[in-house]
Amino acid sequence: MNTGQTWTVGVTGATGYAGGEVCRLLAGHPNLRLAGVHANSSAGRRLGELQPHLLPFAEMTVQPSDAASLAGYDVVVLALPHGESAAIAAQLPAETLVIDCGADHRLQDPTAWGRWYGGEHAGSWPYGLPELPGLREQLTGARRIAVPGCYPTSVTLAMAPALAAGLVEPEVVVVAASGTSGAGKSAKPHLLGSEVMGNVSAYGVGGVHRHTPEMIQNLSQAAGSSVSVSFTPTLVPMSRGILATCSAKLQPGVDGPIDTAAARAAYAKAYADEPFVHLLPEGQWPTTAQVLGANTVALQIAVDPDAGRLVVVAAVDNLTKGTGGAALQCANLALGLPETTGLPLVGVAP
Repeated sequence: MNTGQTWTVGVTGATGYAGGEVCRLLAGHPNLRLAGVHANSSAGRRLGELQPHLLPFAEMTVQPSDAASLAGYDVVVLALPHGESAAIAAQLPAETLVIDCGADHRLQDPTAWGRWYGGEHAGSWPYGLPELPGLREQLTGARRIAVPGCYPTSVTLAMAPALAAGLVEPEVVVVAASGTSGAGKSAKPHLLGSEVMGNVSAYGVGGVHRHTPEMIQNLSQAAGSSVSVSFTPTLVPMSRGILATCSAKLQPGVDGPIDTAAARAAYAKAYADEPFVHLLPEGQWPTTAQVLGANTVALQIAVDPDAGRLVVVAAVDNLTKGTGGAALQCANLALGLPETTGLPLVGVAP
């Protein structure tokens, strides 16, 4: 492994939440050096004005986000809104490791892209969720990687083992709560403190949230057949974190009804060697606080015998394992580094 080597990193969208999280994590990475920060809207300003928590990088000047400005780095992280990454990525050298934190290269189906995002499909890249079977091998040595969405990260890791093991029917219901950082840093009236504090609201109801096709894609691959997903996101008064409650109807067990012990065994086997996915002890339920700032996912499962359903709850920090941490986890794999290099396993409390 190349543990003694150092690579330069350029982050575009560095003044936003996701890009800022990538920069925060780079401050503690021994092999990746933040060499440039980019954002068209604030080019020419000091990063410390816009991201005051990033003290080691406060004096860096924000540069434009064009491909010419980004072409000189070993690694480029694109933390941009959907539709803005593909054009830049297409102009970067083939040998540059390009990691897209946006949606442009996640979906494999051009028809799904057209329906949910519109415009021309840019093609799909290796998908940055190493915990799914077969994906770690695709990411090792890759030079183009698509980081998953934050909601799909939590939902996929919550339900993939059950679908892969044939424990549940291929109809998944998800209700997930997210902090306001998931909506990005742009000023929006419904994200004002006076609107959010003391308030919980649903949005994207009725199968219209753009992360839905990504969940369907991932879970269908896990199941080996088509899976439907009913997804209801909610906005809660916290800055970061996702708590996803996922359920599906149990399949008839070969030896009788599936119980919690049998379901736990399937999850324990699926994630036995995964450093960032934790199946909690029975009786302990995930909270967003326990994963705050960590590149981890906390899971708990239960069988509801009266309803005949498996219930899985997942907690993830949408900015760490849900975006920035996933980007560096994938970079580690692509560059031949130990997968956990520079990534926090411990959350921040209280």
